[in-house]
Amino acid sequence: MEETYLLNLPGVRKKILAGGTAALPHFAPGTKVLVFHFQTLLDNFERTIIDDSRLAGRPAEIFFGKMFKMEVWETLLGSMRVGEVAEFWCDAIHTGLYPIVSKGMRLIAQGKDPLEGQRHMCGMGNMFHYHSTGFPELDELMRTPQPLIFIMELLQVGDPMSYQRESWMMEKDEKLQTVPIFHMQGNLLVKQRQYREAASKYKEAVLLLKTVQSREMPGDIDYNNLGRMIIPLELNYCQCMLELEEYYEAIEHTTELLEKHKGNNCVKGYYKRAKAHAAVWNEKEARRDFNMVAHLDITLASLIGRELKALTNAWPSAFTLQQALIPLFTRKRRSQTFPTT
Repeated sequence: MEETYLLNLPGVRKKILAGGTAALPHFAPGTKVLVFHFQTLLDNFERTIIDDSRLAGRPAEIFFGKMFKMEVWETLLGSMRVGEVAEFWCDAIHTGLYPIVSKGMRLIAQGKDPLEGQRHMCGMGNMFHYHSTGFPELDELMRTPQPLIFIMELLQVGDPMSYQRESWMMEKDEKLQTVPIFHMQGNLLVKQRQYREAASKYKEAVLLLKTVQSREMPGDIDYNNLGRMIIPLELNYCQCMLELEEYYEAIEHTTELLEKHKGNNCVKGYYKRAKAHAAVWNEKEARRDFNMVAHLDITLASLIGRELKALTNAWPSAFTLQQALIPLFTRKRRSQTFPTT
């Protein structure tokens, strides 16, 4: 049976949909990680769904007492037992920052920087400066704040000392300290030939550095230094993509890397892109990149000579290919003639 409770907070109502199995946890600020699934619905007749963490493929996580932008969520989750499912109605006074929170969570689910496109200012400042989140339904909530319904399931209450935090929860120094850990873990996974898992570690490290870099002024020393730190991680990620035979992914990432760091003579970037082009039969592009490697580093001339020779052997000339295909088409046409009666 559903029961409705009024929490000790104006503008909030709670309805328990399924009871939890454990005692009500005690939360001291900054001491617990809350892992939960949630749905966000409009308070209309259709109960239109705005967000659903299950569809995003991962639960949400917050640190209790760490000044999460949606402060009301701490109150909601703090009233729940592990395993409990509850529905909360929240008045517009509590939901004004939801569009920014939702945008960040959507970007995280896509593996992107949750601070993408923001300047160094508070959440409300970013809202008023940019006028758009990039999601029409969230823009509408920004223009017209309104009550929202949150259906939450508390999955886990964890110890932050033994829990890997999301990047948006970390301070700058913590992010920079975590990067070499991810880098080392990725290298160990490569040695074990676990390329998919290694790529994930390199990607997480890149995300941390890009998040820190987004807070620096483009062109400043710190901004450029962070960019140089990203290069080897991106190259390692691309090598994993080559090992996994995801060649177009490797081409996309190496191209982006080379465009951003044109002045850094990124020999490895050109070489990895050349290998990816060769694997998908882009002969012209592969030759161009191999020749660029030889131009940038003459000590690699013999290696590139072997690569170009292998490329020539793999691709017959147009004339040779045409000559080889003529008998095939001739036989095919003869086989399609009508039989004699």
